[in-house]
Amino acid sequence: MIQTGIGGGVIDVRNVSYAYPGAQTQTLRDISFSVSDGEIFGLLGPSGAGKSTLQRLLTRQIRHDGAGAIRVLGRAVTEWDQSLYEQVGVGFELPNHYLRLTGRENLAFFAKFYRSQTRAPEDVMALVGLSDALDKRVDDYSKGMKVRLNFARAILHDPKLLFLDEPTTGLDPTTAAQLKAAISDLRDQGKTIVLTTHNMHDADQLCDRVGFIASGELRALDAPSALKENHGEKSLDIVAQDGEAARFALAGLGENETFLAFIRNRAVKTIHSREASLEEVFRIVTGEHLTQGPLA
Repeated sequence: MIQTGIGGGVIDVRNVSYAYPGAQTQTLRDISFSVSDGEIFGLLGPSGAGKSTLQRLLTRQIRHDGAGAIRVLGRAVTEWDQSLYEQVGVGFELPNHYLRLTGRENLAFFAKFYRSQTRAPEDVMALVGLSDALDKRVDDYSKGMKVRLNFARAILHDPKLLFLDEPTTGLDPTTAAQLKAAISDLRDQGKTIVLTTHNMHDADQLCDRVGFIASGELRALDAPSALKENHGEKSLDIVAQDGEAARFALAGLGENETFLAFIRNRAVKTIHSREASLEEVFRIVTGEHLTQGPLA
């Protein structure tokens, strides 16, 4: 049974199903979970699994008129008006900026949508390493720079709740690490963050808990470490000097005669312990690959 943690969260989703108008099948089926204050929560799954639809329901981009109930920041999502966006920030996967404006001008323009005090463009641009591009036209930004500007725009009004969709897409490893550090800092400041991604490495690094979504259903929900502990097998990889390689389960290793014979009869070149990756656990739990859909 999935431990949903429902009750009293910043987000509460109870038995939610949803089908797009005219669709023959439901995109989401009986989804339930809760997100706690100050938590980074990951919605993980391949393209088409239903992650983005769920995010759009939570942020009122599409109307929740299906089964179940959704509460965001203590109110039913259907009761919120535009004031929700004073407290919620959204970073979309595909950047959407005014290309003829500079980074500073883009942020100044979007700041006008908020009644509350917004952060200075210089501050948020520095946070994502774009200080040198502040007065550069966005049309001249690289894809990675546009992704970072997207993140800066999402946090411009200092929201309590932040939704980030594939936040490190198109970033080089150094820049991705910088952005992930910024996300962790926001959590440490008490922000609540919902991360939708198919990048299990990011999720494993950042998320306090993750939910696996496949074919519109929530298949598992727990801390990444717990999912790997419960569903993965800890093992040991060993390679001999002659190139012979083998893998053995760590459980009962001292009594495993095949392993003992291997190390007695061969000169060992390398030996490493390993645990299942979050991506491997996703495949075990859902029967699907992150990018290829159901297993054959």
